[in-house]
Amino acid sequence: MPLLSDKVEAQEPGQVPSQDSPRVPSPSGAQVRVQVRAQVRVQAEDFDLGAEFAALTAGRRDIGGVGCFVGTVRATTGGPALEALTLEHYPGMTERAIAEIVTQAEQRWPLLGCTVIHRVGRMVPGENIVLVLAASAHRQAALDATAFLIDWLKTQAPFWKQESFADGSATWVEAREADDAAAARWGAR
Repeated sequence: MPLLSDKVEAQEPGQVPSQDSPRVPSPSGAQVRVQVRAQVRVQAEDFDLGAEFAALTAGRRDIGGVGCFVGTVRATTGGPALEALTLEHYPGMTERAIAEIVTQAEQRWPLLGCTVIHRVGRMVPGENIVLVLAASAHRQAALDATAFLIDWLKTQAPFWKQESFADGSATWVEAREADDAAAARWGAR
């Protein structure tokens, strides 16, 4: 089930915008809180990057850049050829954990919208696993938020991954030091 967060509040001239809402100048120069639309989905079905990008940006003239990451299943993992990757999760808990990660990103960068879709179930090499889109008025905020989101998804979102190989063997994927190091650059949770 998708989680959707909308924040819409006009900021009156002279008032100080809250710390957790992105602000952009209006034509009069007053700071205005803008709508932040964050969508989180965990699903078995594939996603359509073009459709998700269009949904995030439709009718928006305040977005100056969108950071994008699409993760796919690799055919090799350093061992035997991968036949499939199976992701399991605990429904409800996983969506809430991802929503908390998105909230962290919204507090760190002035995001104008965000979409995070993570697939579960059995996937074969070449299939999409995850989509992260982060929109902001400026490219650097969008790109940094995207990198943060994928780094924290890899280390903080509760998924269990099992790799199945062409030789019939299977193994559960352990946390990787490289993923922890990438997440650590963003500071403590």
